[in-house]
Amino acid sequence: MTALWAIAWREFASFFRLSIGWVVIALYLALSGAVFSLGTLRAGEPASMRWFFGLSTWLLMFIAPAISMRLLSEETRNGTIEPLMTAPVSDWALVVGKFLGGVCFLAAMLAPTLAYAVTLEALSEPDYGPIASGYAGLALVGVFYLGVGTMFSALTSNQIVAFLGTLFFLLLLRFATLQGAAFVGAPYDGWLHTLSVDLRMADFGKGVVDTAHVVYFLAGGAWFVTLGVVAVESRRWR
Repeated sequence: MTALWAIAWREFASFFRLSIGWVVIALYLALSGAVFSLGTLRAGEPASMRWFFGLSTWLLMFIAPAISMRLLSEETRNGTIEPLMTAPVSDWALVVGKFLGGVCFLAAMLAPTLAYAVTLEALSEPDYGPIASGYAGLALVGVFYLGVGTMFSALTSNQIVAFLGTLFFLLLLRFATLQGAAFVGAPYDGWLHTLSVDLRMADFGKGVVDTAHVVYFLAGGAWFVTLGVVAVESRRWR
């Protein structure tokens, strides 16, 4: 566990030593600020951040791959993955530590957006239940996305390939669970809807915290991280 947290802290700190970390934060805050201003701060609209949370899942679909693309692919490209694999650190600790570093960076990126809730409080009387659950849902979606990104980062030494692989997978998941479900119709649409990130996030935005949604995002993220561990372990078999 000590090694795992050491790797996680090293990865988290590395985002702030490189320009990519600051660029990702600035880009997300700029886009999320525009979404909040245009979708929430409108005369006659209810004091709710539901619009912000809904569109933020789309923003994270591009931001999360930018965070995860370098987690393991950079180590492979630089040739530093081999020393890590021969060090007294398990492959699980390596991959999970990298993943947790990305999750901590995601949390640091989301933290400044709490100012939007403060702004809403200054202008109206919002219900903090849906706001709290919305942030919880947004964090869970980020964990799921980063799990997918960790897997793709473990599969390649090219950061661009890891980014595009993650992005296209998330786009395919959205298309299949929404447009695809409408195309196939009953009874198969019900199965596809259960995989929908948007439908589950919509409940969080309404203030509904369903344990099934929590399990879906956490189990999905853990599943893809596990596949990332398998991808790293497979290097020992070559």
